[in-house]
Amino acid sequence: MFDSTWTLWLGEHSLLRGDAGTLLLAFLGALCIGLSKSGLAGTATLTVVLMAQAFGAKESVGLVLPLLIAADLMGYYINRHGGSWRAVWRIAWPAMLGVVAGWLLLDRIDNHAARLIIGWLIVGLLLFKLLLDAQKNTFIALTEHKGFAWTMGFTAGVVTMLANAAGPVMTVYLLSQRLEKKELLGVFSRYFLFVNLFKVPFSSNMGLINSRSLATNLILLPAVVAGILLGWQIIKRIPQKPFEWTLFVLTFIAAIWMVAK
Repeated sequence: MFDSTWTLWLGEHSLLRGDAGTLLLAFLGALCIGLSKSGLAGTATLTVVLMAQAFGAKESVGLVLPLLIAADLMGYYINRHGGSWRAVWRIAWPAMLGVVAGWLLLDRIDNHAARLIIGWLIVGLLLFKLLLDAQKNTFIALTEHKGFAWTMGFTAGVVTMLANAAGPVMTVYLLSQRLEKKELLGVFSRYFLFVNLFKVPFSSNMGLINSRSLATNLILLPAVVAGILLGWQIIKRIPQKPFEWTLFVLTFIAAIWMVAK
């Protein structure tokens, strides 16, 4: 049972209500942010579902953003010797246009509609991952079309603004560039640092980033750091594929729950 004074403070100064269920979902979501930035990419979509359950689908988009930026800064520092900003600038314009499109949509829907859109969006991305795994060579062949980079950049921008879930889209794009692992991780971390910083004014404009959400970020930040440290240990000791397939199933079930609830 939480102390009443602490519960009252949480309710007045943050978006955490002080009940055990909300706190657990929020800290697990923050932990998953750290896990995803450590290299366990499958945890990213689980973060979206957990945070949407804890705070509401639309509100969670802005709440998660500063935590993602903090994790992106750490990821950029770790991967600073791989990749280059030049590779990011190739898709920067379509990504920015996608963010604007996503902002226009998110700014016009209520929380229930946002929950449905985000839930089905996650289901679609998960199914897209299955299709990519099964037909990787076919998708790689499509990347030779000149409009591929713009299409993927724009799609990633829309998805990241609506649900902070552009990881699968960017993974497909970067795999198509045939980068070495070190280079891929460097470009990946640079792209998300850039695009998440670009999203800040749009989330602030909708009131999704405010003093209470930032106070919540400060409370949850240690869980992000813990997730990064834990992720490094998991990668060393547990095969990544079985771990991410477990997360895939859990995320799929949670996304269906979002849609059906």
